[in-house]
Parts: sequence; structure tokens; C-alpha cells
Amino acid sequence: MDLLTQTIKNIGPLDKAAMEKAKARQDQLTKPAGSLGRLEALSIQIAGIQGKASPEIKNKAMITMAGDHGVVDEKVGNWPREVTAQMVDNFLNGGAGINVLARQAGARIVFVDTGVASDLKPDKQLIVRKIDYATKNMCKGPAMTEPQAVKAIEAGIEIVDAEFKKGLDIVGTGDMGIGNTTASSAIFAAFSGKNVEETTGRGTGLSDEQLKHKIDVIKRALAVNKPDPSKPIEVLAKVGGYEIGGLAGVILGAAARKIPVIIDGFISGAAAIVATRLAPQAKDYIIAAHVSAEAGHAAMLEYLGPNPLLDLEMRLGEGTGAALGIMVAEAAVRTLNEMATFAEAGVSEGE
Repeated sequence: MDLLTQTIKNIGPLDKAAMEKAKARQDQLTKPAGSLGRLEALSIQIAGIQGKASPEIKNKAMITMAGDHGVVDEKVGNWPREVTAQMVDNFLNGGAGINVLARQAGARIVFVDTGVASDLKPDKQLIVRKIDYATKNMCKGPAMTEPQAVKAIEAGIEIVDAEFKKGLDIVGTGDMGIGNTTASSAIFAAFSGKNVEETTGRGTGLSDEQLKHKIDVIKRALAVNKPDPSKPIEVLAKVGGYEIGGLAGVILGAAARKIPVIIDGFISGAAAIVATRLAPQAKDYIIAAHVSAEAGHAAMLEYLGPNPLLDLEMRLGEGTGAALGIMVAEAAVRTLNEMATFAEAGVSEGE
């Protein structure tokens, strides 16, 4: 059995017994019932994911995947393709937003080259799983072949498996790739049937005229490729990206290993749609860190299902929102485990 099929097969339901025990403890903690709001529900969800009434978040990892996009040839943004490789160098030098927030979260960072258009300098922090040197221009045909799409997903699964062996309690997803909001908008439109105008935002800060052009490019790509929403691999292959496929694999691999996965913004959301179309059960393992300021992300999360933890008007990507989400998840678990119950504290319960 191939890795993708086996991984999907290994994704089961959440552990209801663990969730019931976690809920029972939440109800006995020294606070009015429900007074910690979303933190309470989050701790119970993580208990169900991990299958532990007292879940743990000690070993944390951010997986940030990079890839270039052939659709950049259509002038859909303000940044040249070379910025992808330059930003990965910045990641490796510790100078990007994701480096700062992952350090604060106490999470190790795994940087992955799934399809950067150039060869990156070797670095012990960088995993090279290059499927190709950028995707093809999706306005002229499929962005990649279906075997390449599967290879990208399986790369993500394999990276989670490797991190699991090091110890892994929670994982966050991040991305880097000039042109990837265009691919993500196309994926969302293909699966949801929404108008491209509803699924497309300004990315790195487009003018009204540039946004109109970007929408036209996505419409052309969808018309040329006619992706079938009932076939997730086909959609990814025709209008997706290598880093998007890789992140879909991270989500599937984490779910199969009973690891909560904190997704970042718009690009991670597109990856999550691909993952949950392949394995609907994976939806229960996904926690949305935040709602991005990128137009279409709120609609994407509504379509996908998870209610975002934060709304900080962020739209950087890289996994920055996911790093913050890991901090919130850790806070939820620690309050469940470390707060005293009324009996333990000798405090009288309210009526």
C-alpha cells in the first residue's frame, strides 16, 4: 500500500473517552464553568486528538515549506520570483518573523524546499525535497503532474514521521512562495464553486487594477484546466503548488499520528482543504490559528470548518500565525492540567 493511502487509512476519530474525562476535569477547576472560554474547548479537543485526558504540549515544531510558482510569469504580484529563495536564506539566518515567534513559542523550525526555482545553499536546518524547480504556469496547462502532486503530499507525511521520532506533541504549518496566494485562491474556487472574486485577495498589496488582473489570471487557469472538485489530487496538480501539497501531507501525517496541527493562514488553509478532501476525518485534528487579513480567508475557514483562535489582521504567512496558535494551545492544555480543582484547593463550589 502506498504511503498516502496508508496514512489516510490510519486517520481515525477523536478519543471520546479522553475528551469526556478532560471535560469533567474542566468542570471541576477553580473557576466558573466556561469562564476560560475557547481555551476550555481547545484543551478538550487536544485531549481527544492525543487520546490523553491530560494532554501534553512539550515538543513543538513549525514546518515551513517553500516553493515557486510558474504563474508568476503572468505578473500576478509585486515581488519577483527570486524573493522566495532570498526569504528562505533569511529564515535560515534566523531573521524572519517566523524565527522570532517560533523562538518565543519554544518550537523547533523545519524548513523544507519543495520546489524553489533555484538551488539553495546547504544548511543543516533545511530539508531539500524539491519536486521540481517551480511549478509550471497554470494558465497554460497543469501546474504539475498528478504523480508530482502525490510526491509533494508524501514528502509532507515523511517529514512529520521524521519529526515524530524526535518527539512531537503539536505541529504548526507555514509557507513561503511568491505567487502562492494565486494558487490558493484557485484551489479554493475549484473546490467550493465560489466566484473567483470571492476567493481572491490582494496578496502582497495589489492595486485595484492588479487585483482585477490576478482574478482574470485565475479564471483563465480554471478554464484551461477544468479541475474536477471530486478529485483532490487532480485539483492540486492542475492549479496548486508544491508547498501546498507538502503542507497537505503535513496535516494528513499529523492526523495519522494523533498530533494536533495548527494551520496558519490562506496558503495553509488551501492545503487543509486538499487534506480534508482526501481524508474528511482529518478535519477534527486541525486547529485554525487565526483569520488572515487576506480577502477570502474568512470564507475559506467557514468552508473548511474550524473557528479561528485569533484575529490580529495578520497576512505575513511563513507560519507566524501558527506559532502564536501553538502558544494559545499550550496555554489551554496547561490550564487544564495545572489549575487546581475545587476539591484539591479546598474551595467551596458555587451553586
